[in-house]
Amino acid sequence: MTGARWRTSRVRHFGTFKKRIYTMEFQTFGKDKAPTLLLIPGLGVSYEIFQPLVQLLRDRFLIVVVEVDGFTLGKQTRFTSVDDQAAQVIAYVQKYYDGHLDCAYGLSLGGKILSRVLERDEITIDHAVLDAAPLLPLPRWLVGPLRHYQAFNVWTCYRWTRFWSWVFHSHYFDVLLDECKKTYPFGGRQAVLDGYKSVYTNKLERVSGKDIHFWYGTKEAFVAKPQAKHLLALCPEAHVQVFKGMNHGQLLVDHPDEVSGRIIKLI
Repeated sequence: MTGARWRTSRVRHFGTFKKRIYTMEFQTFGKDKAPTLLLIPGLGVSYEIFQPLVQLLRDRFLIVVVEVDGFTLGKQTRFTSVDDQAAQVIAYVQKYYDGHLDCAYGLSLGGKILSRVLERDEITIDHAVLDAAPLLPLPRWLVGPLRHYQAFNVWTCYRWTRFWSWVFHSHYFDVLLDECKKTYPFGGRQAVLDGYKSVYTNKLERVSGKDIHFWYGTKEAFVAKPQAKHLLALCPEAHVQVFKGMNHGQLLVDHPDEVSGRIIKLI
């Protein structure tokens, strides 16, 4: 995000990767003293997936973008757990923003982490958007095979980028492939395995928040619809929006202007 970054902050964390202490990093953009907006990326992508959205919102918000452990740029880290990632986000917000955010948006795994932040109820978030967040666990017998299958998928995206780009030939897939190329060298297969294991084995038990939104596309409805139903069972006043023709994460990638417009309307 050339020209936009003006501060990088870190939360000290005792990780197990190579028995070294490492820190979660937060990239900060935008206007000081403006409404705060937290962005959490999904599994296998870096914080830079938010670059177009940040450019659209930097004049209106103080934007904090999370670098999820295991999917960082330029340094080796290891994904620990959804709960640990949420704890680091909470600690950062408590330290720098008095435990309050005006808005937070989480994509996929980022939505899962954000849901855990809402579940813990240790900070206040006025408006929260869970974009296709996996809120329900999978059957235990399916967790192992599926996470290894997903790890193989990510490996092929890293190794066969040109092939998949030729097959899909779309901006949406090109962005995802580019993100995979950037993050895979620093977390590798283990980060993918650990990430999916934590996602697939944790269930959202409760949620707190003033204004919670769940977004998903029609092309991912088979997986996302039960997640939205579960959220509504926990929080009947939550808002569910379905986007026609959109796949997982595609609204953010192909239509950042719509995402930015919806976020602006929330504040």
